Amino acid sequence: MLLPLHDDNPLKNIRFQYVTVAFIAACVAVFLFQFTLDSREEQVFIYGFGAIPAVLFGQTELPVALPQAPAVLTLVTSMFLHGGFMHLAGNMLFLWVLGDNVEDAMGHKRFVAFYLVCGIAAAFAHATVDPESRIPMIGASGAISGVIGAYLMLHPKARIKVLISYFLVWLPAYVVLGFWIGFQFFSAAMAAGGAGGGVAWWAHIGGFIAGVALIVPMKRKNVALFDRGLKRFTLRPGASRRTRIPKSGHSGPKGPWS
Repeated sequence: MLLPLHDDNPLKNIRFQYVTVAFIAACVAVFLFQFTLDSREEQVFIYGFGAIPAVLFGQTELPVALPQAPAVLTLVTSMFLHGGFMHLAGNMLFLWVLGDNVEDAMGHKRFVAFYLVCGIAAAFAHATVDPESRIPMIGASGAISGVIGAYLMLHPKARIKVLISYFLVWLPAYVVLGFWIGFQFFSAAMAAGGAGGGVAWWAHIGGFIAGVALIVPMKRKNVALFDRGLKRFTLRPGASRRTRIPKSGHSGPKGPWS
């Protein structure tokens, strides 16, 4: 279990991550609505607004009496549905920690488009791998995978505080997110062998690839890729924190901690 809790990456271009918070609020609101439904009503709701590959590709149709969104629109509506509290909480935690910096890099309006396009790309990736599936895909994981890909391109050396089992540690983003994408590919390979566990792994991979590809044209011109992160004051091996003031009054060479 590896959960990101916080990063050391301050905002530079925006005052607040309004869009990130709005997406989180929307997902929570929809989940609370789902919570008011009984099991049958929730199943009907998920089938009507989740993205079903066989429906998207015209291989089957849902009953006319079933409340449903147009098939194309489910590519968007499915992003705001979740299968349980832990599904929602895990997704929103990643979005909260990483989304603000990606929104900061491209601005509010572009981030809306970026997030939705990544989610749509994720749904298509999943549907392409299993086009005959009649199981609805739901969750923000695909869109958030795009956020992860963009963050990795922007701030690979930013530090992220993560919870590993019962321990809190700071790790570089490229370690945390690199482990995440590696796990997605491993799980997708396992799923191909029949050990998928009901998770749309290829949606995660598709969203990640979309995020990596889209960050270049969608970021602000003044935002650089592969940012080195915050400068930290460190001592060279053997260096002392004490410096001697030259008697001449001229300032000597400054240490790495100044």
